[in-house]
Amino acid sequence: MKIKNEYKELTENILNDEAFLLLKNERHHGTNRYDHCKRVAHVSFWLSKIFKGDKKSATIAGLLHDFFYGDSSYLEHPKVSSANAKKYYAITDKEAEIIESHMYHYALVKNSYSFLNKKNQVKAKKYKPNCKEGYLVCFADMLVSIFEGSIFEVRYGVCLYLLFIINLIRY
Repeated sequence: MKIKNEYKELTENILNDEAFLLLKNERHHGTNRYDHCKRVAHVSFWLSKIFKGDKKSATIAGLLHDFFYGDSSYLEHPKVSSANAKKYYAITDKEAEIIESHMYHYALVKNSYSFLNKKNQVKAKKYKPNCKEGYLVCFADMLVSIFEGSIFEVRYGVCLYLLFIINLIRY
């Protein structure tokens, strides 16, 4: 019960906030962005407990990692989400950095396969997390997205996950 209360204390104010509740109207991975962010926060919370990370930073960043309205590109939306999180909530610099680096796995894929589209090359190191919690939120986002998606997205997600692990080892 203590753990459930700890998670609730970290997330309750944001989950019930009007600005965050608007994410229920935003489609995302076959669900809505509100539920997606809630799942990522929950997985981030547990991963940070398992790997002895900063539970508050991982959970808050996991909750706000896709805090944007409308459409945005894969590599632009982390900055938009971070700006929105700063605007509506008193997040720390660490939490902002975690939000901004949560698409590191996508940058790795773009970097690894840049030969497919040379004009859209990405420097993956620019998106690399600066802390353990950044990796945990990135991993939680991938994991949740895999299970939220269709069969095609599941296969795609598994490939992304494997590329992420291979590139983590490589870097």
